[in-house]
Amino acid sequence: MEAAAAVLHALVPSGSAVVVLLAYLGYLAAAGAILPGKLVPGAVLPDSSRLHYRCNGLLSLLLLLGLLACGVYMGWMSPTVVADRGLELLSVTFIFSVIVTFGLYFSGIKSRHKSSSLRPYVSGSFIQDWWFGVQLNPHFMGVDLKFFFVRAGMMAWLFINLSLFAKSYLDGSANLSVILYQCFCAWYIIDYFVHEEFMTSTWDIIAERLGFMLVFGDLVFIPFTFTIQGWWLLRNKVELSPLAGVANFCIFIIGYLVFRGANKQKHMFKKDPKAPIWGKPPKVIGGKLLASGYWGIARHCNYLGDLLLALSFSLPCGFSSVIPYFYPTYLLILLIWRERRDEARCSQKYKEIWVEYCQLVPWRIFPYVY
Repeated sequence: MEAAAAVLHALVPSGSAVVVLLAYLGYLAAAGAILPGKLVPGAVLPDSSRLHYRCNGLLSLLLLLGLLACGVYMGWMSPTVVADRGLELLSVTFIFSVIVTFGLYFSGIKSRHKSSSLRPYVSGSFIQDWWFGVQLNPHFMGVDLKFFFVRAGMMAWLFINLSLFAKSYLDGSANLSVILYQCFCAWYIIDYFVHEEFMTSTWDIIAERLGFMLVFGDLVFIPFTFTIQGWWLLRNKVELSPLAGVANFCIFIIGYLVFRGANKQKHMFKKDPKAPIWGKPPKVIGGKLLASGYWGIARHCNYLGDLLLALSFSLPCGFSSVIPYFYPTYLLILLIWRERRDEARCSQKYKEIWVEYCQLVPWRIFPYVY
């Protein structure tokens, strides 16, 4: 009972947590608008329009890291501030997400725009429209909110981890398990921003409307559940053998190569359908579907890479508890559900072309397994 009471007390929002969240989001909004970056055209929307995205996430991230490092060096802030106030920040961010999504819902249903990005898609069910969103690409003061929230969530994942690492280092518990976990996640997140333009061709950006599902997923779920392994290692000492560390590293590398390679092939194919895949002309079904490279091995092979990466983030925690394996377990369920949604949409969109592709590439995610 005392432990539960302590957790509930820690979840009570504080003024300082509100300041941290608003300062963070304010910085990202300003940096996104001011800093230089490659202007990437998005997918062509049903009304033939297309948005353009300023991909300056890496520069925004590096500048913020520099500013925070200066703040810590000058003694203006503690490097463990996020680790010390994690539950406060969780509750504040959740409340912020709920408020934002109600605002998106009510502003969306009142929209009179006819463009694909801003016209309202209303089902008549409040819960469904609030959950999935009403508008495809809502903006606020010139900020594309969907792209902005994804960026905010991915960066927050890194900053929470860095704060946890600082606390582990100061406590003297930064062993091989902690270092592997931190390095794998940092590489994944920084690589995401190096290839940020690839995000513009993902299903979330192209087709999902912005509602509670995406806002909560970006701002709350990604940073606060994808760091469960870091919180676990902060409170539980796990000693990995060198052999286990090498095996963990190999799983991470294989997952990264599959995940990044598959997404890069898809992105390049959308930009230039004739671009070589693995040094050979691409095989294309019906002039629309790529069946070469990773996409000739499984229809959603990028999901396989993502699952291997998620597993590599959890393996440094050992096998004494299932808690650190929440992320890969959740991701497996999510990606199978998403794969089923993708298959249904692709079948409806491409019809006989999709049937031909499925016959040529029978495996959904894991070759010879599923």
